[in-house]
Amino acid sequence: MELTEISIRLRSDKKLKAFVNITFDNAFAIKGLKVIESKKGFLLCMPSRKAEDGTQRDIAHPITKEFRNKLEREVLAEFKRVVLRAERGEYSPPQDQEIGEWAFASDN
Repeated sequence: MELTEISIRLRSDKKLKAFVNITFDNAFAIKGLKVIESKKGFLLCMPSRKAEDGTQRDIAHPITKEFRNKLEREVLAEFKRVVLRAERGEYSPPQDQEIGEWAFASDN
């Protein structure tokens, strides 16, 4: 299973740095991943919903540690490329979004 598209939408929040949508094999999409900045660096969080007991539960997630590492490595690498492109001024935010928030799709 190959990651064929990574769509990054940057945010200017304190912890939430981006929303991410991904596509596998040009056939299956997962939306609502998040890039969060923590004290240890950037983390990729899976899409989740609030359960009846108030806890957050992932609605899609990798089963193996190896796949999680691969997914996180690829998405965070694209996130860093998008941030660098935005810092160089290669893109400006669309008119309907806040300053500091951009929408990009990877060049894959």
